[in-house]
Amino acid sequence: PPLFGQGAAVGGCTAAGHSGPRRPYCGAVRDFVLGVRVLDGKGDDLKFGGQVMKNVAGYDVSRLMAGSLGTLGVLLEVSLKVLPLPAFETTLLLKRGEAEAISLMNEWSGRPLPVTATAWREGDLGVRLSGTRIAVEAAARKLGGAAVALEQAQRFWTGIREQTDPFFAGEAPLWRLSIKSTTPPLDLPGPQLIEWGGALRWLRSTADAAPIREAAARAGGHATLFRGGDRSKGVFQPLPPVLMKLHRNLKQAFDPSGILNRGRLYPDL
Repeated sequence: PPLFGQGAAVGGCTAAGHSGPRRPYCGAVRDFVLGVRVLDGKGDDLKFGGQVMKNVAGYDVSRLMAGSLGTLGVLLEVSLKVLPLPAFETTLLLKRGEAEAISLMNEWSGRPLPVTATAWREGDLGVRLSGTRIAVEAAARKLGGAAVALEQAQRFWTGIREQTDPFFAGEAPLWRLSIKSTTPPLDLPGPQLIEWGGALRWLRSTADAAPIREAAARAGGHATLFRGGDRSKGVFQPLPPVLMKLHRNLKQAFDPSGILNRGRLYPDL
């Protein structure tokens, strides 16, 4: 998960629920949460889940906290599943247009390849392979492209994850579009960076929120105003009535007085 600064902590990582380039291939933060201890809006010290796998009974409240942005409780403890680092990694660079890059990323996702990250911007398609040396080298021969030096590859993927890549610089509003991975190139004004096999599209654009959110909805997803821009129309995609009702019910159960990060997700929560 991204840090976005030296003050990052496990609690913030869990509450934000953000994920880096490895997410579609290895899972999101919520997939690694085993248990939590939280202080709810009534002042009750609650525990959910545990510290080992396969111990969840009833509602999986622990994972509900991932991405809740502190609106349901103050995280006091978090138990996380951890995995060893890959034994070997390599990054390949291919020169591809946007449409071809999207097609390739989806094709790779359907094949038994050790892909752990993909990213496209301005005609460059990067793919990271992770695993045993034999498996990675065999996959690299199948995919082709130019191998990137280790230090350069690390800077590239860190820049994508931490948003220090030049794409994220500047004052233009940054939109995060989560859509179907097979969606063709989006006809929206502004440069784009594509991650997660085509399922995550970053957009730098001064366009109005309405057409951006409409394009995301047509592609089976949603758009979030991640940074900058006019936030008077809301940061997150408006929810259908049924989903909003679920959100309200959860907020009422954990924070009946509405004192925890009031309005952080939606104005009436």
